[in-house]
Order: sequence, then structure tokens, then C-alpha cells
Amino acid sequence: MKATCYHIDHGQPAEVRIDTALSGSPDLAWIHLGEIDDETRHWLHEVAALDDYLIDALTATETRPRCEAFEGGAFLNLRGRSREALDGDVLASVRIWATRGRVFSLVRKPLVAVGMVEAEVAAGHVHDPGDLITAFAAAITADLDPEVADIGDQLDDCEERIDVHRVFQLRRTVSRVRIAAISYRRFLNPQRQALEKLAALPGDWLGDDDRLHIAAAADRAARMAEELESIRERAALMHETLSDLRAEQIDSRSLVISIAALVFLPLTFITGLYGMNVKGLPYAESPYVFDGIMAVCAMVAAGIVIWFVRRHWIER
Repeated sequence: MKATCYHIDHGQPAEVRIDTALSGSPDLAWIHLGEIDDETRHWLHEVAALDDYLIDALTATETRPRCEAFEGGAFLNLRGRSREALDGDVLASVRIWATRGRVFSLVRKPLVAVGMVEAEVAAGHVHDPGDLITAFAAAITADLDPEVADIGDQLDDCEERIDVHRVFQLRRTVSRVRIAAISYRRFLNPQRQALEKLAALPGDWLGDDDRLHIAAAADRAARMAEELESIRERAALMHETLSDLRAEQIDSRSLVISIAALVFLPLTFITGLYGMNVKGLPYAESPYVFDGIMAVCAMVAAGIVIWFVRRHWIER
């Protein structure tokens, strides 16, 4: 069981042993568990003495962002960027149980936001559970904001470079952007709702300033979700545009092939007719028949092309 424990009393943070963190009555004891295994579950049940409902929520395999009030505290599940590759989901979860004087946090994959929160603790900016929850909410949203902006920038770049000769390359990029936008939006919408619910929970362990900062993080998550929805719609529209360009490109090439086939169809008939190994063909013995046939073929081809131009099947 990998654990990091911080003991904060009178504004002085210190990294301590796990048993020290649980003893006494500090302003804040933060126990962060870096993996979820049988030893972790046993420790939560036997040593931390948490309720079975909380243990199940903290160690669940599949999670989504949510917030629930429980026994004078709050259980919070948030999603943020991970330092390691993920299987399936683009964001990893952090599960938090917070009550007066204590916060337990668990992750399956190391989150970028955890390092940012630890830096806030070490700098002495965290004094109580409300400050710690606020630090988590702010760190996760601050870390995700550039990622969402980068997705939008990729789509902007595709829109600027849209061209019939880059259809395949742009379609791959647009599809990747659309998938990323859908994946991020899947978690940001419920994350906004979870933060809004947390800001409205009763309890004096959350101060008014904490509620304001959490509400600001919720607003930032809402803005990112709206931007991702816009990116998803723009990507869908651009995908349709690229499909239309590709269809026009195929139609144009098919038209060229059809015109070439129509031009050479009567010429093939004439040359095939005079290529038969039979007697009786008109002017077959004349020394000028070859030149005559070539001239007829040229006039037929020119006549067909002129007819196509007048019908506007091909441009001049």
C-alpha cells in the first residue's frame, strides 16, 4: 500500500507517518493512497475504520464524477489527467472522503493534479479540508484547461488548411479531435454537477471562501464542457464538409474518365472496323486511307469535346 500522509496544524504542514496522521486532532490530516489493492481495502476497514459504503465507493473499479453528503462529510469523485497511459478512459479518477479534520484520497493511476496539490500543501496554502478540496478542484480544472484549448487549436488548424488535396489527412485529424472532445466532455459535465453540489452542501467544515472557489472551479468545468460541445459540433460539420469535398473529387475524376471513354468509344469503333482481316473494306488498298482514318478520328474527337464544352460538362 503506497501512502503519503500530511499533518497540518496551526498552518504548519509536515509529511508524517500514517499512524501519526491519524492520531491527535490536527487542523487537517491528509492521507493519500497511491494504489487500490487488498491491503488498501483492509487498512481502510480495520485501521481507518471507515464505513463499508465509503470503502466500496473509494475502491470501486468503475467510477464517474459525483458528490454525496455522508455522515457530516462529503464523498467526492473527480477526474483529471494521469501521468500514465490509460486503458479506455482519457481521464483517471481521484476518490476523496472529506470530513472535519481529515481527508482520505485514493487513485488508481498517478494524477498530475496530486503533485500540484502537494505543492500547495508544502507552500502552506492549505489549512483545512475545505482548502484541500478546493486545491484539488482548482488543480484538476487548471490542468485540463490547456488540454481542451489544444483540442480547439487542432480543429482551428484543420479549418484553416482545408483543401481538396488534404482530405484524407484532415479527416484523420478531425476524427481524432472529435473522439477526444467526446471523451473529455463525458466526464466534464458530471464533474461540473459534482462541484456545484459540493459547493451547496451544508456543513461548517467548508468555509464561504472554499465554496466560492469550488463554484469557480465548477464554472470553469462548465465552460470547458461547453467548448468541447462546440468542438464536437464543429468537428462533425467539418467531417461532413470533407466528405463532400471527397465526393466532389471522386465525381470530378469519374467525369474525366467518362469523357475520355466517350471520346475514344467511336474512335475505337472506326479503328476496330478497319482492323478486321476481311476483304471489301472501302479504300482498303488506297495508300492514303490511314491518313484519312486518322483525320476522321481527329474530327470526331474534336466534335465530341466541343459538344461536351457547350453542354458545360467540362470547363474551357
